[in-house]
Amino acid sequence: MEASPEQGIETAIFAGGCFWCLEPVFDVVPGVLCVIPGYLGGYTRDPSYQEVCGGESGHLEAVLIRFEPSRVSYRELLALFWRNIDPTTGNRQFCDYGSQYQSAIFYLDDEQRRAAEESREELEASKPFDRAIVTEIRPAGEFYPAEQYHHQYYRKNPVNYQQYLAGCGRRNRLKEIWGA
Repeated sequence: MEASPEQGIETAIFAGGCFWCLEPVFDVVPGVLCVIPGYLGGYTRDPSYQEVCGGESGHLEAVLIRFEPSRVSYRELLALFWRNIDPTTGNRQFCDYGSQYQSAIFYLDDEQRRAAEESREELEASKPFDRAIVTEIRPAGEFYPAEQYHHQYYRKNPVNYQQYLAGCGRRNRLKEIWGA
């Protein structure tokens, strides 16, 4: 995937477990134009949710974020990403298990790669937790938007989303890792 050709608009792609949980985090950020849940990093074309969740496609659940860098920087999005994942667990996030739920930063160019690596190094140096960071930094490949019913899931199905969020232990684990 290449950087956006649209003037003044850039793209960021993050995998942090369930895309339902990352979408609302970035949706409210001033300067973020849209957040699209989808799949990235696998070896099949145009995978379905069932293929990804079943571990059949090699893809990760991810979000593609279109943003205005004049209003919010890529580095600010990186900082928000880190604070909304558990960067110390591999092949899972919270209650979701499997390689499709691992955390990763997908970069679109050398500038994003450097920024991601620097942010990981800064986080590692600050040591807010005891375990090593296992979140990968990988080149972006083909991004496949998820089926439409996943888009804005937290708004379309607020009761189900809140039950999932509470039952998955995400809030408690994030508080444990990051405090506040």
